[in-house]
Amino acid sequence: MNKSLSDKIRNIEPYVPGEQPGGEGIIKLNTNENPYPPSPKAADVIKELNAERLRLYPSFKCHQLKKALCDIYKLNENQIFLGNGSDEVLAMCFMTFFNSNLPVLFADITYSFYDVWCGLFNISFKKVALDNDFKINIKDYLTPNGGIVIANPNAPTGVYSELSDIEEIIAFNKGCAVIIDEAYVDFGAKSASELINKYDNLIVVHTFSKSRSLAGIRVGYAMASKELINALEAVKNSFNSYTLDTASQLIAAKCAEDTEYFNLCRQKIIKTREQTVSELEKLGFEMPKSYANFIFPKHPLIKADELFEYLKKRNIFVRYFNKPRINDRIRITIGTDEQMKILLSAIKDYMEENNISIK
Repeated sequence: MNKSLSDKIRNIEPYVPGEQPGGEGIIKLNTNENPYPPSPKAADVIKELNAERLRLYPSFKCHQLKKALCDIYKLNENQIFLGNGSDEVLAMCFMTFFNSNLPVLFADITYSFYDVWCGLFNISFKKVALDNDFKINIKDYLTPNGGIVIANPNAPTGVYSELSDIEEIIAFNKGCAVIIDEAYVDFGAKSASELINKYDNLIVVHTFSKSRSLAGIRVGYAMASKELINALEAVKNSFNSYTLDTASQLIAAKCAEDTEYFNLCRQKIIKTREQTVSELEKLGFEMPKSYANFIFPKHPLIKADELFEYLKKRNIFVRYFNKPRINDRIRITIGTDEQMKILLSAIKDYMEENNISIK
C-alpha cells in the first residue's frame, strides 16, 4: 500500500475476543457463554416464524420486546433502548454521552473494550486503579470528569460493588452520564435499574448473551430516563435505524417472558460456581468472590500462562490475560457440573505432574 493512502487510514488496536475453538470434545470455558440452552420458547419462535416476514424490514419500535422488558423492570417503553448486543449499545452510549473535554473514568482492570471505544471515538479517558482486592474506591469517582463507566459485577474479576456505593457515585456526578454495565448482574448481584427513575444521569446496560443464553442472536439494551434514551435513539438512527432483526426481536421477547426458565438456569450456574470455588480452594487456589458466571483464580505455586496452555492441550479453553496485575490468574467460565469436574480433574493432573502438593 502506498504511503499517501496508508496515512489516510485510521490505525487503531481493536478489542480481541476470546478464542473460538472448533472440533469435537472441546470444553469451552473462555467466553462466558451460558452452558445451558435458551428458553424452549426460542425454538418455538423459530418453528413458527413465517419466512414471508423476512422480506420486510424489522420493526424499528421493537414493541413486543420492549414491553417484555418493561414488565420485568417496571419501566416505560421510552426508557428502553435496544441494540445489536450490549457491545453496540455501549458503543452508542460512548458516542452519545461522552463528549466533554474532561476524561471519562473507568477502572484499570475491567472490560477492555472501553479504552478501544475511547480510541475509536477520540474520547479522553483516565483509568482508575482498583485496590489490591480488585474493588473500586468511591472517592476516585468523586472528581470532575467527562463521564463514568463501571462494569458491575466487574470483568474479568467478578467483583461486585454494593448498590449503595454505586448510588453515591451517581448522586455526586449529576452533571455527567454514569453508565453501569451489568452484563453479569443476574448471577447474584443487585441491579442499579431500580435507581433509573431517581437519577436522570444513569444508564444501565444489560445483555441477553449471558443469563438468557442468547449470545448467538446479539441483543442488548440500555435503561435510562426518556431524555437519555431519546438522545441514544437519535445517534443510533443516524448510524442504522434497524439494528435488531425480526427473528432476534421475537426470540428475545419470548425468552424475556419465560422468567421460570431464566431463574432455573441462573440458579444452577450460581450453585455450580460455588461448588467449583470450594473445590479449587481445597487445591490451594485463591480468588475474589464472584457474582458473575465466571471465576478468577490464582495459585501461589502455579504460573497461570503454563496452566492455561496445559488445559488448552487437554481441549479445555479458559482465558488468560497477559496484563499487569492479573497475569497470575486465569478466568474460568462456569460450565455444566460435568464440564467443571473434567476441568478440576485436569488441574489436579497438572499439579501432580509438576509435584505441586494438594491441600
